Amino acid sequence: MTRILADLPEEEIERLDLIAHEQGKSRAAVLREAVSAYTAKPASNKDWLEIGFGAWKDRTDICDSVEWQRRERAANTRPWDNDYPVVRAEFPDLFDEEDDREHERHLAWLAENGMKLGDGNLKPGALGRKRARK
Repeated sequence: MTRILADLPEEEIERLDLIAHEQGKSRAAVLREAVSAYTAKPASNKDWLEIGFGAWKDRTDICDSVEWQRRERAANTRPWDNDYPVVRAEFPDLFDEEDDREHERHLAWLAENGMKLGDGNLKPGALGRKRARK
């Protein structure tokens, strides 16, 4: 066996000594095990592809990932968002009557202020100018 000299930070030496004490081994034995584990031949990326490919093919509890993502985004749609009517039509189970009432209140507020759906990205002060035109 070849002997080596290595410089390690004091904190790592302390952790190494603690592990050695807990396992009832010498510091050198723990180091040998660590180096052996570190240098063990890992499976190549191709091996992991072969192992994992098709692993979920028979799952029935998960849906199409694109559909899932669209539904998650739809779940965060608020009644005052510009796309509320479109999202509400596509995912009616995500919304209730209170959401619809809030949407109607929002539309009424917009009309009252001379605005329409989609005018939400106004510059500061634009609301005052719109009211002045009434």
